[in-house]
Amino acid sequence: MNVTETLNTGLKREFQVVVNSDELARLAEARLAEMAGKAQIKGFRPGKVPVAHLKRLYGKSVMAEVVQKSLEDSTRTVFADRNLKPAYQPEVKLPEAEDEVNAVMDGKKDLSFSISGEVIPDFEVKDTTGLELAKHVVAVTDANIDEAIANLSSSSKNWEAKAAGAKAANGDRVTISFEGKVDGVAFEGGTGEDIPLELGSNQFIPGFEEQLVGAKVGDELVVKVSFPADYAVDTLAGKPAEFTTKVSAIETGTGAAVDDEFAKRMGFENVGALREMVKSSLAREFERMTAMKLKRDVLDALDKQYTFDLPERLVETEFSSIWTALNNEMQKAGKTFADEDTTEEKARDEYRAIAARRVRLGLVLGMMGEKEGVNVNEQELQQALIARVRQFPGQERQVYDFYRKNPSALIELRGPIFEQKVVDLIVAKASLSEKSVSREDLKKMVEDDLDSAA
Repeated sequence: MNVTETLNTGLKREFQVVVNSDELARLAEARLAEMAGKAQIKGFRPGKVPVAHLKRLYGKSVMAEVVQKSLEDSTRTVFADRNLKPAYQPEVKLPEAEDEVNAVMDGKKDLSFSISGEVIPDFEVKDTTGLELAKHVVAVTDANIDEAIANLSSSSKNWEAKAAGAKAANGDRVTISFEGKVDGVAFEGGTGEDIPLELGSNQFIPGFEEQLVGAKVGDELVVKVSFPADYAVDTLAGKPAEFTTKVSAIETGTGAAVDDEFAKRMGFENVGALREMVKSSLAREFERMTAMKLKRDVLDALDKQYTFDLPERLVETEFSSIWTALNNEMQKAGKTFADEDTTEEKARDEYRAIAARRVRLGLVLGMMGEKEGVNVNEQELQQALIARVRQFPGQERQVYDFYRKNPSALIELRGPIFEQKVVDLIVAKASLSEKSVSREDLKKMVEDDLDSAA
């Protein structure tokens, strides 16, 4: 194999590769000889089929196999021999002329092709020992527990009919029957009979429940609303609708008393056991927020330490993903860039910078993990797969089969695990201090980080 470097600009590389026709023929003969030792063809004893006969039958297909393997081996070794790491699967360009391709397949011409792509930039991994980080922690207070249990009590209300002639108020539960129409025509899913609805629960289309406040049993009214722009049914999204509605019952609810009987209905021995469960649940919630904030702070610190050229295609791919998601969200919400007090040009610049940051940090974490010998084992990958499958109740088997049959999808599950392991290593070496904050403050910090989309 003869390799000539034809491009070396920045991170871009291109090589012209020539595999001699004699070498292809030798590989093809070796493959045919291997087949001859195993082939079972009528008229010949097993393993005694002449190579010449196999060549007449399978010569073209064997040569195609040899050519394909030469392409794969060349793509791998051309970069490896030069201590280069491709940033993505390199592009291989083969001869396009049919007569040239046929000549290669017939063993009459050398196989000549080009391999091009970008390489991972060479940068030095910096020591993060002693990196100063603050771990924002929230203590679970009795007030937190009381609030959570009050919410449980509220969701287990006891309902009683209101007095005759009483008006429905926010928080009451009304029983209604309705028929919805768009442009005067009833639509599928727009009719309901004896449907219980707690006013203020926001279960129905925005604006619907508010118009029932003040209604009495027996009232018939027309509720006028508009479907949200991002409504799941495309034919209804953004459309104005009218619902002819009749109220058949109004009930007021009182939260269940928080006592041992209530705790038993929740599946616990007594109130004390219920409070312990709630405390543990809140602690896990706060720990998750703490971990999210700490990870973001680690990434911010790394982002300040590294500056190097990035593979253009990786950045463009990341930007395209972000930009597509952003446009889909804006279309569903019916918003424009002007609504967000920006322009498309400014937004593109902002999100391209975010894409570059993500790629840079991904390369840094990848190099750090490689240096530290970080790996994701099969058990961890399996646990991530199970967690993903559980996100799709009723479709578990289809989701599981999809990931098992698509290695690239499994790699996507591996990425976050690997990244978190590297972050954990950095935290373990850091100079870590604890800072007590309120639940509200930590929640806002996490939300601000998520809003930055980086």
